[in-house]
Amino acid sequence: MSAASQSRPLRADAARNRQLLLDAAAMIFAEHGMQASVAQIARQAGIAKGTVFRHFPTKDDLVAAIVCDQLDYLSAAGTALSDAADPTAALLEFMTSVVELQTRDRSLCQAAVGIFQDNQEIQACADRLTKITEILTERARLQGGIRGDVTGQDVILLLRGVYQAAAPLSDRQPTLWRRFLAVVFEGLRSPAAYPLPLPAPDLFRSPLGDGQSPPGARAPTSLQIRDDRGNSEEP
Repeated sequence: MSAASQSRPLRADAARNRQLLLDAAAMIFAEHGMQASVAQIARQAGIAKGTVFRHFPTKDDLVAAIVCDQLDYLSAAGTALSDAADPTAALLEFMTSVVELQTRDRSLCQAAVGIFQDNQEIQACADRLTKITEILTERARLQGGIRGDVTGQDVILLLRGVYQAAAPLSDRQPTLWRRFLAVVFEGLRSPAAYPLPLPAPDLFRSPLGDGQSPPGARAPTSLQIRDDRGNSEEP
């Protein structure tokens, strides 16, 4: 598809079909995992399989569109909370929304890792989410509701940890993540009796730790973080 055709507004029926596809795909992937077929998604949406490929040439394109929708949803939720009367309560509400979404769509989180680096739209959406997280964290920090040495980058990585801690037991205890989120948030609230031992992480710096990004590389964001072995992991 050409750049000109991509920027051209969709007709009303085409826009409706695209949204039907996104809604159906999100539901099918959440229920059946990423092995679900395009044919299943088309049936759920009530449209022809060929229509799916006219909107999304590959399955990765479809997944990327859903991921962008989810990230934009979280960014919008954060933006709506950015002028709340109680910044600390707003930060907790935002953090709750992020982990809840990850828990609902585990297979989609896993799929996002594989398509993240080559998809500029996902990168842009992730950057917007990072920025609004920084804003919410700063407001809570200025209010005195959380430690003064905590940053939005800390919050993003801690939310990933909450999700991963609860994931192995999610089938038996689907809301266990709320316990772990409460533990994390109480830690953020605690008076800073001692300064944190290391500087805040910088998700826009090189994962190599040298402060320089190698040519063509991009530091991981909330969607993709590298562990100590260099393996990519989902949030």
